[in-house]
Amino acid sequence: MAKPKVLFIMGPTASGKTDLALQLADQHESAIISVDSALIYRGMNIGTAKPDAATLARYPHALVDILDPTQSYSAADFVADASREIDQAVAQNRLPILVGGTILYFKALADGLAKLPEADPQLRSELEAEAAQLGWPAMHAKLAELDPLSGARLKPKDSQRIQRALEVVLLTGRSIETFWQEQAEKVLPWDIVPLALMPGDRAELHRRIALRYDLMLEQGFQSEVEALRARGDLSLNLPSMRCVGYRQMWQYLDGELSAQEAREKAIVATRQLAKRQMTWIRGWQGAVHLDPLRNSEQLLAQTLRQI
Repeated sequence: MAKPKVLFIMGPTASGKTDLALQLADQHESAIISVDSALIYRGMNIGTAKPDAATLARYPHALVDILDPTQSYSAADFVADASREIDQAVAQNRLPILVGGTILYFKALADGLAKLPEADPQLRSELEAEAAQLGWPAMHAKLAELDPLSGARLKPKDSQRIQRALEVVLLTGRSIETFWQEQAEKVLPWDIVPLALMPGDRAELHRRIALRYDLMLEQGFQSEVEALRARGDLSLNLPSMRCVGYRQMWQYLDGELSAQEAREKAIVATRQLAKRQMTWIRGWQGAVHLDPLRNSEQLLAQTLRQI
């Protein structure tokens, strides 16, 4: 018997992934499953470009608003949750549409997970304190000495991945790369159809990113972050507050940046995120590349042909 199809809609931020998923849902009996490490958090709506309440009511998204911003979420958590949602959709004869920009989650679901050592809270605290004093470029230099493979792969400001790679090498004496190389091939019960929305015009993507951030400001993004800060239990050390845009707005509210500096840094950080997303996607073998800047009807027709 043929395996049931599962559609992946991947792409950089502001490339129109959600719009395409909603159009598909109008054409096909389906279940939308979010693949986004920011949309999981409740109370983080504007800065994550989360679909509004009316849209979510009409087009329910699984794995949206499932955690408080104080909580952490791993790729392993995502694989377990997404697998459950996919199986449920298949049992109901609906097409699972996985849509988002967290490419690590897509890869973990498709390829399986390396058996990495669990995080050590004490070591993590020590590394964060060291990074606060020396800066992440210095931590990157330390990683390059201990783990040249990871040092060559990671950028000096990629704090989250630098921290994890340092944790692994300090805990085990091995590069995190070697754990991934030992990763067992995963046999999936579904047939993945990977679609990649890859804008052909980089300048237009950058324009969209800037417009989207300015729209967030108009919608009350500053007030959203002020409310999160007022809780008293959140800080920039949490993964939720390290999301693009939130860190820069937090720093503005702390008086570390002017409003203009915060805007510019947030837009630059979003561009950098989009570049990393596209780099990951280019390495995805067999992905069907579509230009989201084309006519939306053509894009929908091209997508429907794949399923």
